Amino acid sequence: MKKEHAFIFIALAFVAGIVVGVIAAVFHEEKMPPPPASVRPPQATAPTQALNPEFQNRISSLKSILKEDPKNLKALIELGNLYFDSDQMDLAIQTYSKALELDPKNANVRTDMGIMYRRKGDPDRAVAEFRRAAQDDPGHVNSRYNIGVVLLHDKGDLKGALAAWEDFLKVEPGGPRAENIRNQMEKMKGMAK
Repeated sequence: MKKEHAFIFIALAFVAGIVVGVIAAVFHEEKMPPPPASVRPPQATAPTQALNPEFQNRISSLKSILKEDPKNLKALIELGNLYFDSDQMDLAIQTYSKALELDPKNANVRTDMGIMYRRKGDPDRAVAEFRRAAQDDPGHVNSRYNIGVVLLHDKGDLKGALAAWEDFLKVEPGGPRAENIRNQMEKMKGMAK
């Protein structure tokens, strides 16, 4: 009987040790500021979405369509978007590149590809893609917005970001995003002094 009590006592002590360790770790965890967006790991939802059977079936279906018709622009863009949504950066870039071979002035695709380059940690290439999109479509606001974001947050180029967002406001002078940009620009101008 004493051996059984000893075994139970050891098991309870082991479990209690684990619980105390977990509690101590939670309460003594150092709070670190979040890393810049360019170095943050992919969102937790991306891998979950990529593992979703319906999501995988859609990717397989689009790959089949493209095997039969490799120049199907709509399928290329949709497949690129699925890779984008699941944070599969290299596959998204490859697929968007193929779409841009067919439609080189598609500013939406080029902007999405630029975002993928940013997530990969290549802000220079991202800005180049955004600028090309803005050049190809003078009314494209998302490319101009993203130029400012990358210049400010990834490149630390305050003046460049201000110039990009001034350009953005010429194209989209109204709306909630324009108001947010104006507020951000005012703060930035105060920092630049």
